[in-house]
Amino acid sequence: MHPYQRELLESALVAREREIIEYKVNIDNFRLAIDRAGDDPDLQEFKAQLQNLLASSLLEQKKAQIMHDVIKHQLEESACTVA
Repeated sequence: MHPYQRELLESALVAREREIIEYKVNIDNFRLAIDRAGDDPDLQEFKAQLQNLLASSLLEQKKAQIMHDVIKHQLEESACTVA
């Protein structure tokens, strides 16, 4: 593997790790906010918006995790071929 390619993959891996953590923070916040909204009739529209954001964040986190794993695999494969 070309050193520049490895550098790009390493940078992308760090970016995906951060992205996954950022989704985790949002997911935790959405869950807590949904719980706090409870059954308050004035907050049901807000709660529904939060539930949509939660579902979207969970899906996007899964996608980011897949890309993270693919990048990590490429780096591991290149380490095996070099060694």
